[in-house]
Amino acid sequence: MAIVGAGIGGIAAAVRLAVRGHNVTVFEAQESFGGKMHQLELPGGYRFDGGPSLFTLPELVDELFRLAGRNPQDYFRYQRLDPITQYFFADGTRLTAWADEEKFAREVEQKLDVPAAQVLQFLRRSGQAYEGTAGTFLHKSLHKAGTYLSPEVLKALAALPQLGLLSTMHQRHAAAFPQDARLVQLFDRFATYNGSDPYQAPATLSLIPHLEHGLGAFYPEGGIYAIAQSLVRLAEELGVQFRYHEPVEEILTASGHVTGVRTPQDVYDFGLVVSNMDVVPTYRRLLPSQPAPESTLAQPRSSSALIFYWGIARRFPELGVHNIFFSADYKREFEAIFQEKAVADDPTVYVNITSGHTPADAPPGHENWFVMVNVPHDQGQNWPALVAHTRAAVLARVSQALGTDIAPLIRAEQVWDPPGIERRTSSFGGALYGSSSNNLLAAFLRHPNFSRKLEGLYFCGGSVHPGGGIPLCLLSARIVSELIENE
Repeated sequence: MAIVGAGIGGIAAAVRLAVRGHNVTVFEAQESFGGKMHQLELPGGYRFDGGPSLFTLPELVDELFRLAGRNPQDYFRYQRLDPITQYFFADGTRLTAWADEEKFAREVEQKLDVPAAQVLQFLRRSGQAYEGTAGTFLHKSLHKAGTYLSPEVLKALAALPQLGLLSTMHQRHAAAFPQDARLVQLFDRFATYNGSDPYQAPATLSLIPHLEHGLGAFYPEGGIYAIAQSLVRLAEELGVQFRYHEPVEEILTASGHVTGVRTPQDVYDFGLVVSNMDVVPTYRRLLPSQPAPESTLAQPRSSSALIFYWGIARRFPELGVHNIFFSADYKREFEAIFQEKAVADDPTVYVNITSGHTPADAPPGHENWFVMVNVPHDQGQNWPALVAHTRAAVLARVSQALGTDIAPLIRAEQVWDPPGIERRTSSFGGALYGSSSNNLLAAFLRHPNFSRKLEGLYFCGGSVHPGGGIPLCLLSARIVSELIENE
């Protein structure tokens, strides 16, 4: 069996399939594993997790070790974050998101004058929606009839009143917190967890806050890259072969069935192939002679990211692992991304700092800042100009919030823009999550985890069901493994 791409979805699929007795070979174009979950080092002793920075649902990682009969703690350790996030609003208000829901609700009541009971009611409804629907919409294929005969469907139907099917995320949040636009903005930001626009995305996505506030956010020892490292170690122990610097150039087929893959080095015979590559280049580049599902590939893309990796020659005790510096006009920010394919003059800024938990990630007295702005996917924009303009806006926003000029503190720097994301990860246009979730049917319009035309071809990763981000990529691997076993 071949897996195309050593991103987190491909690695997890390799582990699951090896446990089931398959001989698995993973082909990776880059020099190492991880895909977006890579790491980089800058001169001066700064280490960064290159892509994903938030870790939720750690049990999905632990499960892989237990399936293989291993103790997860022998490979991988993590701790629950408390606090989770530091929020800096444009009006100067600061808010801490604590791990304990009641403590967070009291913080909101104190800082924003929104009753704690009102916050808790919203969070509990978010949790009820998640618990009622995850078993159907995240853990199973939405493209198999058997899913809808499962008892989990009854739970999903019972949760429908909590979902707000006919409104957007923003409408849902504005109705829940009419007295404070800042709290609405805080919950609207969860649309960015799958690259969407809260002013278009359905209110069903209002269950996302439960992942952090209900189930918790976590920090892996050694950073996010440790997830990929530990799983590759496990996969290799199970006999999985990783072939780096060997990109798949074509998935070979005959008579409606997969027969193997072709790389620059050789042609390999395989009756089963799992593509962890973005579904668009999988069809356009690897299956040139096969009809592509054009309506699926044409779905609007998610947002991308513009990331500045900065080595900062100072410590800021008021900052945590996750920090959000909100723009003054959130609606304008999403209009720029999704309608104008541009970047707003005043973007929201996310800063991830791991050196507080992993001191080796920066020199003593310094910090490693992963600074990210949500931007449109690449459609031929003038990225050098956008990078320069956005960098200035980021420095202005963060410097104002912290009362310190940040620019002179930057000792090392690297930039990752949407074209660069596409080059390294083959994500179409650099879109981080494949298609966006900006309409009610988006979940059903995502590409399934299997091919309807070719026997033996399967798909995992962030561009297919159930979506992008670490937990959903891990779930896509589980779905693929179960499909292969059942079929």
